[in-house]
Amino acid sequence: MSARKRISAERRKESRKEVALAVLKNAPSSPRKMRYVADMVRGMEVFKALGVLKFSTKEASRRVEKLLLSAISNWEQKNERKAETGELFIKTISVDEGSTLKRLRPAPQGRGYRIRKRSNHVTIVVDTYKKEQEQN
Repeated sequence: MSARKRISAERRKESRKEVALAVLKNAPSSPRKMRYVADMVRGMEVFKALGVLKFSTKEASRRVEKLLLSAISNWEQKNERKAETGELFIKTISVDEGSTLKRLRPAPQGRGYRIRKRSNHVTIVVDTYKKEQEQN
């Protein structure tokens, strides 16, 4: 690894030390369905968002709920204390397109219809309200 790459990699690592995040890769649902759930909780306080996800009928909400619990746990691990109600909020939540499995379904007259089984990647970053107020 060259010196310039190493320096930028170390700088990137330093900036991520203060951030608590969780990443879900290759979730087997379309990104469009997952974005609908992500939009429901974007910017919310984390325990309120957990309540919204718990009672949502969407299948993708179960995965996002589990991921949010992981992000909260990561924050608690980095700060060495328990998260209190009203302290954390979802700073960013993004859904990116993952790999697509391409399959063929038999169709009439010897043809084949394409089936695309999509997947997605979800990233959640949680932060405290106090940090946001200090920066402003």
